[in-house]
Amino acid sequence: MRDSPYEVLDERFRRLFNPTAHVETLATGCRWAEGPAYFPAGRYLVWSDIPNDRMMRYDECSGTAAVFRQPSNNSNGNTLDRAGRLVTCEHRARRVTRTEFDGSITVLADRYDGRRLNSPNDVVVRSDGSIWFTDPTYGIDSDYEGGRAESEIGRSHVYRIDPQTGELSIVADDFIKPNGLAFSPDETRLYVSDTGRTHDDRHPAHIRVFDVRNEKSLSGGEVFADCTAGLFDGFRIDEGARIWSSAEDGVHCIATDGTLIGKIRVPETVANVCFGGPLRNRLYICGTTSLYSVYLFDNGTRTF
Repeated sequence: MRDSPYEVLDERFRRLFNPTAHVETLATGCRWAEGPAYFPAGRYLVWSDIPNDRMMRYDECSGTAAVFRQPSNNSNGNTLDRAGRLVTCEHRARRVTRTEFDGSITVLADRYDGRRLNSPNDVVVRSDGSIWFTDPTYGIDSDYEGGRAESEIGRSHVYRIDPQTGELSIVADDFIKPNGLAFSPDETRLYVSDTGRTHDDRHPAHIRVFDVRNEKSLSGGEVFADCTAGLFDGFRIDEGARIWSSAEDGVHCIATDGTLIGKIRVPETVANVCFGGPLRNRLYICGTTSLYSVYLFDNGTRTF
């Protein structure tokens, strides 16, 4: 019997996947695939290939992949805003940008209090239009994913861009290396991963959870889940409030109580994931060199 990619650790996971649905390799040839973002209107996915300084595009209808943008300023995380425009974290330019409908680029944030950001990493847009992003130092730690430089800020924070004023504010300042982030379905909670262990074995490899106060600030921040295989990098949250997170051995599914209930094994270290397809039940997976996907059952797994 062919080995299954699914590992059930809790019976709650069993109803979420179809045992006959296999993990498919859609494209390969990347150096570090990251930042997938799905465009429903065009049925295509854009993702970053950071060291190759390019963004890629996968066409869901034709099943083909091609370069979307090159150079890309060593782009990393991507998402869509409420109007369907692409919002991108750029390592090399140390900024967050928006791609307008005519293809022009608008800079949304590149400095805080007059000092350049480190290297914005991952980004999410709330329903009020505010943009939340993480800013660790991975893009300035070396020339591989950006350009080596000293941090002007001296720390790695989580930021919020105000939708009316464009003002940039720090919403969390006690991370080592803040990385992936996502809101709960009702947007009352924000989950943020800390991948500080890349720099020191004593540092975190977990996801924390915050309460969103007055739509502009955070409270709490307790550890929600520890990673059991490598690091939690990028992740998404489904309509049932479960987390589907990247990890060293594939994708980890974490229940609302913080329990790891199952895994989808992938042959490469996973950096990020994204839901797509007309029913949002197709999980796109950015592995190290490749883009993968797998179809899930529609049991509250659909998400934007």
